[in-house]
Formats: sequence, C-alpha cells, structure tokens
Amino acid sequence: MNSFNEGAVTPLLSVWRGVLALAGVLLLSACSHDSSLPPFTASGYADNQGAVRIWRKDSGGEVHLLSAFSPWHNGNTSTAEYRWQGDTLSLIELNIYSKTPEHVRVRFDDHGELSFMQREVSGQKQQLSSDQIALYKYRAEQIRQTSDALRQGRVVLRQGRWHVDGTVTTCEGQTVKPELETWAIQHIERRQQKSSVEVSVSWLEAPEGSQLLLVANEDFCTWQPMEKSF
Repeated sequence: MNSFNEGAVTPLLSVWRGVLALAGVLLLSACSHDSSLPPFTASGYADNQGAVRIWRKDSGGEVHLLSAFSPWHNGNTSTAEYRWQGDTLSLIELNIYSKTPEHVRVRFDDHGELSFMQREVSGQKQQLSSDQIALYKYRAEQIRQTSDALRQGRVVLRQGRWHVDGTVTTCEGQTVKPELETWAIQHIERRQQKSSVEVSVSWLEAPEGSQLLLVANEDFCTWQPMEKSF
C-alpha cells in the first residue's frame, strides 16, 4: 500500500499536534448535530505532513479502528489498527510499508494490562520498551479522540476511480460526481494525463463542503475495509 509519493516513512506521531487542534474545533462544531451515528464510518483529514484516512466500526461494545497515513512527500503509507472493549484498549497493530517493513503488535488483557508485545523489522523480532508501549497507547487514544470528533462533525471519506466525465465509481459501486473545487479537479486531470489507467481519488464530504484528499494510480478499493468483514 504505497502512497502516491516516494521516499522514507514519516511516523504517525508527526501529525498529532495538528490533530489535537483539529479535534477541538470539530468537537465544538459537533454539538449542534444529531447524536445518532452509523456503526461503520469512514473519515479523515489533511495535515501539513500528509493525509490520514480512518475507518471505524462500533459493535457490541467494541470499537475497531483502522487509520492509514500517507505523507505528502518522501514517504510510504503506514497503517495503525486498534481495538477497544468499551474504553479499555485491547489491541495495537502497526504496519509501515517500506524497504525495511516494520510490524508492531501489542495486546492487553481485560484489565488493560500488557499480555503480548512484539516488534518485527525486516523479519527480525525485537522486544518493546515500556516507553515505546506508552507512546503507542498515547497515539491510540489521540486517534480515537480524533475519530470521535470527525464522526460527530459528519466528516465522511469517499474513495473510488475517476472517470473523464468527472464522475467517480466509488468502492461501494455507486457513481457520483464530487463537488470539488476547480483547482482540485484540474489537479486530478493532470494526474490522469500521466497515467495509463484511471486514477483513484479520495475526498472528504462535510456539511461545510468537500475537499480533495488523495490522488494515486493505485486502486484504493482493493484494500479499503468493508463493513461486513471489518
């Protein structure tokens, strides 16, 4: 799952300063919205470091969350998957897709105590320090707070294949025409001219309007999680 740019991986932690400010603004704006939310949602935001896409499912007291970070420059996509039982974090799983791939898996028991931890870099298994685990837990809580704010603010992520007539076939099989700004459409068209296949686009829709998030040659739909299997 390479990003639309090339280079070294940018860690997810680099976006959190902007996330905190974003979450505060969205939580304030969410107060006027209906509190009923669907169990499965997709959202995201643009940070000065890159684009973050978030999928989330709330079911039977469990929260399952997957975030994908794609840096604007010099980087590859990295993903972070989390599970909570109520408010208790039970799983952290991180993947960085680069020439030296990294995989981290941490599990916690019903009381929030550490039950399993492992870090694997280029096939070599390593132990994690208590400081590293604390940092991963901090990231988990921050991304959940951000997800809460984005859901309440009705910020919705859409993805699909772009067509020459300006329509998009979404990953759910719908054909829609995103209401994007002129500069965004021109950017997509320029990328399309350099590609032998229809490019994928990712954009956000909110009550305040729409915003282009990503354009890439890769097919986003091949790995986008779906509600039934997530």
